[in-house]
Amino acid sequence: MPLLLSASQPPLLPLIPHSNKTLITLPRKRFGFAPNTLTTPPSLRSRRILPKSSASSSSSINGVSLEDIPEHSRNEESTSPTRDEFLLLQTLRTWLRFLPSILPGGSWWNFDDDIEIELLAQPVSVWRALGKMWHLVARDRWIIFAAFTALIFAAVSEISIPHFLTASIFTAQSAEIAVFHQNVRLLVLLCVISGICSGIRGCCFGIANMILVKRMRETLYSSLILQDISFFDSETVGDLTSRLGADCQQVSRVIGNDLNLILRNVLQGTGSLIYLVILSWPLGLCTLMICILLGAVMVHYGRYQKKAARLIQEVTASANDVAQETLSLIRTVRVYGTEEVEHGRYKWWLEKLADISLRQSAAYGFWNLSFNALYHSTQVIAVLFGGMSILAGHITAEKLTKFILYSEWLIYSTWWVGDNISNLMQSVGASEKVFHLMDLLPSSQFTERGKYYESYIKAFHSSTFMRLLVPTSA
Repeated sequence: MPLLLSASQPPLLPLIPHSNKTLITLPRKRFGFAPNTLTTPPSLRSRRILPKSSASSSSSINGVSLEDIPEHSRNEESTSPTRDEFLLLQTLRTWLRFLPSILPGGSWWNFDDDIEIELLAQPVSVWRALGKMWHLVARDRWIIFAAFTALIFAAVSEISIPHFLTASIFTAQSAEIAVFHQNVRLLVLLCVISGICSGIRGCCFGIANMILVKRMRETLYSSLILQDISFFDSETVGDLTSRLGADCQQVSRVIGNDLNLILRNVLQGTGSLIYLVILSWPLGLCTLMICILLGAVMVHYGRYQKKAARLIQEVTASANDVAQETLSLIRTVRVYGTEEVEHGRYKWWLEKLADISLRQSAAYGFWNLSFNALYHSTQVIAVLFGGMSILAGHITAEKLTKFILYSEWLIYSTWWVGDNISNLMQSVGASEKVFHLMDLLPSSQFTERGKYYESYIKAFHSSTFMRLLVPTSA
């Protein structure tokens, strides 16, 4: 279970009890560099400008006549940098030192400078989280099977559409009427099958998603109310309600959105790759190398999003804890007049949340940048090598058109798989504490109920207060 460490949180309200569960380290540097203290050069520190004395017969500085100062010293004095120029140079040096830190792998991307986390439990892997989700929806597995069956039919029909679409265009150009009508009929049939199966797939996945969130909240709530009383001394109400609400809601898109799109695009991407290799294996292998590079970027980005999502949920839970604590003791806050202190505490958590979200958005920008660069490079490679193959007579214009369509389909499928895997890892990271709380064993007074009542009955019969509970005869 993640534990946030802190040394310099804003001062707490004296009479409000605060739990020592979450401790936060207030960062001394927000952007990966500390603001430099501007030091004034000795020439600027020792320089004093005195008003001209009306009694002085000649210009002087500190009682020394200007005639006694050498000419080269006065030139050096007049050409020395001003304070504004010095501040500008210091600012430029600071930004030049900061720019390398915002590049991929730089220190600005590290969360350790903002919040130090001590893990008290093993992190939840994606496969372990998926196993727990399957256990929750296993009783209604027929819905999942129906959704996957519709997904397969929809994916196969959609991946076949570009082939018949291109064939219809070129058969119409070559005036092959019978083949053109056949391709058009197959194209219409594929579109109808794709539409029907896509609707069934979306409906079944949506129902499975609803069942997952419902049973996850039921399981978590039953696990919490069966804990020992000492458990609630270390956990705050605001934190637990945040787990029941926001954290469980994070998995609401896992089945209906993430797994749905991942499996659909894996099938379509595999079909596109096979078709590309059949058309032209050199061009197919070039496209495959670009997809592998895009997948490597996706894995790194997904891990970063998982860590960021876990931190966001922890900071959100801590902010909810502060709000719940302050609002429940609002009378005490009003008596001591510490509204500004409590506002500062809540604002401090919001600033932490904004910093993490800023880096998360910047990471998403780099992910889109890499995708667009690799996507357009695929188009350039396909047109370049495809055009050379057409000039050499190795492939026809129809095959090149099909290749371009399927290469774009493969790249987009890879992007969708990567984007949804990162969303899946983000959802798992945000729900890590939920899975840990669901695994907690109930209190001993519930697991050893028979032994407990047996000792209770013996003590009850041996008590002298037994006579008070037995009704007396009139």
